[in-house]
Amino acid sequence: MTDPLVDGIGVDRLVAELTRRGQTVATAESLTAGLLAATVAGVPGASAVLRGGLVVYATDLKSTLAGVDRDVLDTDGPVAATTAASLADGARRTCSADWGVGLTGVAGPDSQDGHPVGTVFVGIAGPDGTDVNELRLSGDRWTIRRDTVREAVSELLRRVLSRTDV
Repeated sequence: MTDPLVDGIGVDRLVAELTRRGQTVATAESLTAGLLAATVAGVPGASAVLRGGLVVYATDLKSTLAGVDRDVLDTDGPVAATTAASLADGARRTCSADWGVGLTGVAGPDSQDGHPVGTVFVGIAGPDGTDVNELRLSGDRWTIRRDTVREAVSELLRRVLSRTDV
């Protein structure tokens, strides 16, 4: 039986490409609470690329564990592009990885701080800088969390493949 988290996500291709390049990844996850790291770990051979992950569900942990500046959290809030970027940078730095992924958003069932359910920010930090994508997802909590992981894997793979210097 294959890992049910891996099916249909494309994460096996990401792990293969990171392995081929000798690169690593780390995560700082809020709304997904470790689901991305668990999905990567579901691929045989993931130990060569997955450095670790930070589950920063509580706002204060975004600062203390992932290094998000308190001013960013106070000004922009826990669900923001700046927070996702800082989470990605913090995961990369804290876990000494080539790539960092920061995930924050609202899975529901209620809106949060004026953000509707399905608002998600995916931060990707790498050797060439940090980018953030804002997503508008729909569905129940599980669907939003699962689609967040799918989008994060897709975006990270795109960024990895765009680097021709490795």
